[in-house]
Amino acid sequence: QVQLVESGGGLVQAGGSLRLSCAASGDTLRSYVVGWFRQAPAKEREFVAAITQSGNMIDYGDFVKGRFTISRDNDKNTVNLQMNGLNPEDTSVYYCAASLVTYVSDQSYKYMYWGQGTQVTVSS
Repeated sequence: QVQLVESGGGLVQAGGSLRLSCAASGDTLRSYVVGWFRQAPAKEREFVAAITQSGNMIDYGDFVKGRFTISRDNDKNTVNLQMNGLNPEDTSVYYCAASLVTYVSDQSYKYMYWGQGTQVTVSS
């Protein structure tokens, strides 16, 4: 079983950048597809990005539009999400999640392990 902890959230002005990290313990993250999701108050959980075990397949939510980059370092047991060009609509709690599927998926039910989330707030 893998435990996930997100970090890197915070308050940033519109147009700014943040780099989120997802660190794993209890198991090696290299066995898992890792996804990022977000959920704002009173809104449904939304797919942000996902990356396969080797990093050869990546997918992003439609709203990302080239602003975010997901990457992984299996030696460090981490997955990162670089977010540039942030706008107030990106304000949300961001979660990383791990799945044993072997393809990128935007379906949250396919991810069995979740972190506690990190708050991202973008001011206008």
